[in-house]
Amino acid sequence: MSKLNSQLIQRFHDIIKRSSEVILDKENQITNTVVCMIARGHLLIEDEPGVGKTTLAQTIAKLTGLQQSRIQFTNDLLPADIIGHMVFNQDKHEFYFKEGPLFSELVLADELNRANPKTQSALLQAMEESSVTVDRKTYSLAENFFLIATQNPKMQIGTYALPESQVDRFLMSIHLDYISKESEVKLLLGDNPRKLIDGLKPIIGKNDLLAAYKESQSVHLDSKLAEFIADLLQVTRTHQDQFQTLSTRAGLALVQTSKARAFLNGHDYVAPDDLLLSLKPVLAHRLADQQGLPFGEQKVEELLQLVQIPQ
Repeated sequence: MSKLNSQLIQRFHDIIKRSSEVILDKENQITNTVVCMIARGHLLIEDEPGVGKTTLAQTIAKLTGLQQSRIQFTNDLLPADIIGHMVFNQDKHEFYFKEGPLFSELVLADELNRANPKTQSALLQAMEESSVTVDRKTYSLAENFFLIATQNPKMQIGTYALPESQVDRFLMSIHLDYISKESEVKLLLGDNPRKLIDGLKPIIGKNDLLAAYKESQSVHLDSKLAEFIADLLQVTRTHQDQFQTLSTRAGLALVQTSKARAFLNGHDYVAPDDLLLSLKPVLAHRLADQQGLPFGEQKVEELLQLVQIPQ
């Protein structure tokens, strides 16, 4: 890696370090969030209310300098409330498009599975193509468009399961869970996390994110690791009684995130550990069915019993 790249990598490690001072005991989840951002994907967070999902999104937004918007999903939310709608200009006697909160750089879709399926589907084109279409005209979203969606456990009252097509569009997923007793005492005695977030300053800029993505995608992937990924996909298709079927998009997501993680680790090639560490965050939500992320992580472990990664 060049000196410039080393400096860029260090800035992302600084983001992880500063975020860990706000969100305690979650360095692994924060690292996965940064990897997802470098890979230009979207992140799904499933957990109980009050464990720091929104705090994580706000912290990352501050440290990256991205413009942030937050959408609280409810069962009466409409697609136009997210995307925007046409408004009539009386002076010019014509309609113009008024952008919704989706037109931002880091968008927090809070409690996504509390909205009805029609409203959830309003995100499909945005997540896949970084654009939306209204009245047959297509509007591009921000160049650094990054969606962090949270969802409550699927067994809670008032939730709607996300469609498989949408789940598959999330590059990665994480599960926060509760912090340790020691960290909880430290949190109770310390400053309010909101106050800590207000004091954060951007560590990287928009150009840094674009540069990191381009560098990460030039990382080399060995053909043996590519074959391992293909074997994972094939096993789910031949053992459909045991696993949710994984799409080709899931395989591409593994490549994308493994390269981003290798870049973050200072590698110009994907090491087996870079790929192994990406398996659960990339595959868990795709294998979870209706049981939730911890169940999906167990399915990843079962999958690894059938396919061995080359060393």
